[in-house]
Amino acid sequence: MENRPPDLEIAIFAAGCFWDVEAAFRRIEGVAATEVGYTGGTAPDPTYEQVRSGTTSHVEAVRIAFDSAVVRYDQLLDLFWDIHDPTAPAESSSERSVIFFTSGEQEQRAEASRDRLQASGRCGGRKILTEILPASRFWEAEEHHQQFYEKCGRSYTTTVKYWE
Repeated sequence: MENRPPDLEIAIFAAGCFWDVEAAFRRIEGVAATEVGYTGGTAPDPTYEQVRSGTTSHVEAVRIAFDSAVVRYDQLLDLFWDIHDPTAPAESSSERSVIFFTSGEQEQRAEASRDRLQASGRCGGRKILTEILPASRFWEAEEHHQQFYEKCGRSYTTTVKYWE
């Protein structure tokens, strides 16, 4: 993704297992590319095993290159909220809910989106635990994790939508 066309924007989300998150975003028209990896922590060039151990502070994340003329960042945020429960404590530190912003505008949109969801009552009075943090170095995950479901010949389907 380092050689992406300059007219594409980048979004980075962490919402549990990165295989599922990537599969959900790959289906969206206007998403040009995705890659799974690790970010938000301190260890350089971490491995999956290191991240899962909880010793690196990294999360499993998905970096998304998208055409904002086709899909808006706000639409990606809507999908992010829909595919996981942002009020649930993470099962592990590597699967916590985080929006990594790449610009001041993304930060403002992410905060406004979170605040709208919290105020909507759709969370049943529970507090949204999602962190909103500046993007930091993104370490691409091992090749066998990229487009995992496609490589395994399995389709990703979710029957879970956390918010109606």
